[in-house]
Amino acid sequence: MDKIAVLIPCYNESQTIHKVVEDFKKVLPEAVIYVYDNCSTDHTDEVAKAAGAVVRYEYQQGKGNVIRRMFREIDAQCYIMVDGDDTYPAEYAREMSEMVLEKQIDMVVGDRLSSTYFTENKRRFHNFGNRLVRASINTLFKSKIKDIMTGYRAFSYQFAKSFPVLSKGFEIETEMTIHAVDKNMAVDNVIIEYRDRPEGSESKLNTISDGIAVLKTIVSLWKNYKPFHFFSVLAILLILIDILVFIPTVLIPYTQTGMVENFPTLIVCGFVVMAALMSFFNGMVLDTIIKKEKREFEFRLQLLEKNHE
Repeated sequence: MDKIAVLIPCYNESQTIHKVVEDFKKVLPEAVIYVYDNCSTDHTDEVAKAAGAVVRYEYQQGKGNVIRRMFREIDAQCYIMVDGDDTYPAEYAREMSEMVLEKQIDMVVGDRLSSTYFTENKRRFHNFGNRLVRASINTLFKSKIKDIMTGYRAFSYQFAKSFPVLSKGFEIETEMTIHAVDKNMAVDNVIIEYRDRPEGSESKLNTISDGIAVLKTIVSLWKNYKPFHFFSVLAILLILIDILVFIPTVLIPYTQTGMVENFPTLIVCGFVVMAALMSFFNGMVLDTIIKKEKREFEFRLQLLEKNHE
């Protein structure tokens, strides 16, 4: 088992990967640097090998698929995950790894948004998207994580081996964050500097499509992790819609004439109320199942800790 494993998922990062590997070797000479090539066509793997990294491959396209492969194949006391585009300075890796190894933090978040991200990043919609995602997650899950979508993180062995990777692409960071918060894992933030990609290096993130995918992931994980909250909100929305339709089209005419003039609307309103009640009680049932799953997860963590020792 490695003491520290630096995990670098890469897709066409030949321009920057040599520098990234060298920087982390200087800061963490005891660490093993793993570069996982994800179908690159610009010889990223050859450049990484020349820099001294251990190169492996994941042939299913998508960052989530790469992270799944990394966590399955590598055993380490501490994992440092970083992008291969040279936007994250290596000098913070020592502090982040010590927080995992000495303070038993399960996930250390490299916080870009509290330092230079909004001035260095030139893509305006990315700034808005990061703010929106951070506000959504912290509101829905009552957390205080400063940067939800950062690609610079440190993990404990327990986190890496208990985290069920479901996302295939860039939604993976959001999924990691929600998993850690929901499972009451120890999470901390380290403020890091961020620098934009060097000239000639292109981002693989599509602002619109990947942004929509992240928002879909938030809604899906909200439903899966907090079903009572999700379905209660849905029930309230259905009741409000029902009231807004029922009062002007059924109730007010009935008080004036003593007759129900819109029977189809009345029937639809009745079905909407039934749907709201079903949503509410479904949320209660699913919430009970989730609580049972959390208890079982704690037992699995105990077994994982014994195997680790």
